[in-house]
Amino acid sequence: MSTLALGVRRGLIEQASIMRDGRELSGQLAGLVMFVLLMLWIGDNPAGGGVGMSAFMAVGFMAFTVFSAGTMSLPLLIATDREEGALLRLRALPRGLRVYVTGRAVSLMLHIAGHSAIMLALGAAVGGLGAPAHWPTLLWSLALGTLAVVPLGTAIGAMLPSAKTAAAVIGVPTMLLMICSGVMLPVRMMPEAVQWVAQAFPLYWQGHALRAAFFDSPLASCTASGSWAPRRS
Repeated sequence: MSTLALGVRRGLIEQASIMRDGRELSGQLAGLVMFVLLMLWIGDNPAGGGVGMSAFMAVGFMAFTVFSAGTMSLPLLIATDREEGALLRLRALPRGLRVYVTGRAVSLMLHIAGHSAIMLALGAAVGGLGAPAHWPTLLWSLALGTLAVVPLGTAIGAMLPSAKTAAAVIGVPTMLLMICSGVMLPVRMMPEAVQWVAQAFPLYWQGHALRAAFFDSPLASCTASGSWAPRRS
């Protein structure tokens, strides 16, 4: 079998294993419950362009799902596998590391696709989020966002000293980016210097593209530039 086929097979097996893990499922369920509670708490206060804050935040958290999966979950998994000796054993196998990285990427993409679908449904049910106005923009922004964070997460995981310190090293910066990148609040509410910092990272642009897929141009007043940058199909 080719490296790609073996990697896809490994990724499917890994994702099936995660879905059978009770602790993993309970953690994901807790995150979704928190997401629903935040939408209920923030309510329908206007975000701009006739869009409620709960709908705005629902799209922002879809972007954060992609970003955090690549920059938090993936590095933690890689650091854990390295600490347990799994990567060392894979080095002894033909194409072992390439199959491993491909499998992790496939598993990550399945995770992102599943969570995005669930958050889309929850946003519609609780946050008043309508169907995407531009499906092609939604699909390419999710795909491009995933491609942006997989290499980044792999590099971070390779550099982390250990799995024990990984959460402390990457957790706080990721949470700070979530606050300043327009996930929960329009980025134009932030100081101008913070807006410039946010635009240097993929999370801001992921949310920017997803909002372009869901909302009409009047909401552009909530962006750092004041206009929609992505070209919609």
